[in-house]
Amino acid sequence: MNTTPRLLNRIVLAVVGLMTLALGASGLLLLALPSTASRWRDVAPRIGDAIDGLRTGTTLGEQRDTMLWTSLAAVLLLLIVLLVLWIVAQGKGRTGVFAAVGRSGRPGQRTGVDEATPGSVTITAAAAEQALKAALLERSDLAGASVSTWEVQDVPGLRVRVYPRKGVPPYAVAAEVSRLVEALDTVTGYRTPVLISISSGARARLTRAERVS
Repeated sequence: MNTTPRLLNRIVLAVVGLMTLALGASGLLLLALPSTASRWRDVAPRIGDAIDGLRTGTTLGEQRDTMLWTSLAAVLLLLIVLLVLWIVAQGKGRTGVFAAVGRSGRPGQRTGVDEATPGSVTITAAAAEQALKAALLERSDLAGASVSTWEVQDVPGLRVRVYPRKGVPPYAVAAEVSRLVEALDTVTGYRTPVLISISSGARARLTRAERVS
């Protein structure tokens, strides 16, 4: 339900993985094949001479210092900025508003609200999350539960994650969570998309079921 750039993440992971694989394969070849190590000893001096020529070619005028290290520092700085932006882009989509009812409210989402009534009412995400989580934790067949609010196509939606105890059928848990969500819709007068995730936990066999309503 979040806005994590999954395609970008896959591309970054693929590039980093291929680079790491290439470095690892090169190291293994140098250790395992004497011919490869011999070729590397022949090529290494040429690479050093090319770097020295590059350093000489990047001097400006009569200055003695090269611009190569300055350029490398600028590239590394740009890489750091891109990594920071990539990290910031992860996991976005959380919202602090569960429902906002008023003259500018979204049509088709409210239930039982008079549109002619002036003013507005805002229900925070924390209020809806705590109410639903408290109702879930009262059940003895659940080992834990978490509720969070995300934006789904510019509409607030709930993500409910429950951990039933061993031996509890998932379909019964899903039905009970659906009933509690419908009760929350009735109390707040606002119907919202819901994603229910059921997991049995780390000690038992992983069982997962998801429903979007």
